[in-house]
Amino acid sequence: MKNLKVLSCWVVLVCAIVAFATPAICEVRVAKPELVGLSSERIQRIAGVMNQEVAKGSFPGAVVLLARNGKVALFGAYGYLDGKKEKPMPKDAIFRIASMTKPIVTAAAMMMVEQGKINLNDPIFMYLPEFKDMKAEARKTDAEGKTSYEIVPASRPILIQDLMRHTSGFTYGAFGERSENIAKAYNEADLMAAKSNLTSDEMIKRLAQIPLAFQPGTKFEYGMSVDVLGILMEKVAGKGLDEILREMIFTPLKMKDTAFYVPPEKVSRLADVYDSDPQKAGLSATIRVQDNPAGKRYFAGGSGLASTAEDYFRFAQMILNGGALDGTRLLSKKTVEFMLSNHLIDIDKNSMVLRYAAGPGYGFGLGFAVRLHEGFSWAPGSKGDAGWTGILGTIFTVDPKEKLVGVLMNQAPTPRVHSWYLFKNLLYGAVIQ
Repeated sequence: MKNLKVLSCWVVLVCAIVAFATPAICEVRVAKPELVGLSSERIQRIAGVMNQEVAKGSFPGAVVLLARNGKVALFGAYGYLDGKKEKPMPKDAIFRIASMTKPIVTAAAMMMVEQGKINLNDPIFMYLPEFKDMKAEARKTDAEGKTSYEIVPASRPILIQDLMRHTSGFTYGAFGERSENIAKAYNEADLMAAKSNLTSDEMIKRLAQIPLAFQPGTKFEYGMSVDVLGILMEKVAGKGLDEILREMIFTPLKMKDTAFYVPPEKVSRLADVYDSDPQKAGLSATIRVQDNPAGKRYFAGGSGLASTAEDYFRFAQMILNGGALDGTRLLSKKTVEFMLSNHLIDIDKNSMVLRYAAGPGYGFGLGFAVRLHEGFSWAPGSKGDAGWTGILGTIFTVDPKEKLVGVLMNQAPTPRVHSWYLFKNLLYGAVIQ
């Protein structure tokens, strides 16, 4: 009996030590898939496919988390953390989530809307006066089909809503539908701070001097809208975007590994891209998560965060739940419904980014791509499912109809489109009830 008591004490002690050392892993309880209408056999298929992708070099490794009805049915790590394939992938690996930063920043901005600090129809020049008298490119095509551009006054101010749904007229220098002149201007201005430590004030000053790629509110074009939104939020709150997100999102949701900066003590968990990937160098220059931007470089609200599968799952589950998680409410149910509604009605959404990142048949809400049809896409889903992707290979989806959340984390930018749709097919292929 005495030995049994001693053994019990040791078990308690060991469990306590493990829980303290690896809280991210210990907190996740995995339910039997059949309890939530998923198939164990089909869930296991995901592991096989992930390992096959690692073996053929699609990505070094991945972490997958699937949940239904709020219960996690799969939390798995596959392959390797590093491109040299020397370190096994841990479940609490940290990934550069790139554009999956945008839904988080937009959610915090909508919390500010609920608090009465901003309105969606506010012109952004109310907070950032540099954008008061903007110019825009007007595209003209002559009888021979030759395209030319002229610079004209903006037909209306850019609204906060335009920043959230990418109808502002801002674009990216590297891609998007814009003239060569605008692309050159974006790149020469180093707006993504790839070559310099660009402050928020200087970024806004440079961006405001470049004509808009189109008239505000007329077209969906992916670009720096949410970066501008993050800086606008800083002006309203009087504090940095890092602090805003920590107070409003990360701390309430217990997202302990999500930040613009990965400190030295966490770098051993940071996932990497193959050195052979041709996009690695460029993305490493713009998404510098090991270089603390505080006090020297603007917080990139459109692409700057690093996170884990578990952390991002907590954010996604909060959205699926209608704005609350574990008794903590961040947004109202109606606000979340509004965010996950299509905000591109009567707006040109023929965008390369929307077509590939979300798929045919998707519109865009506030921070999220939103499925408009049961069919007409490249993967199964439900009308109303929503989510977004990151250029390094990450993707998440929330499906209110099926009460389903899926998160894939990997770091492989070049084959990312293949990985995104492979993941969605596997996710929906596991649903049997």
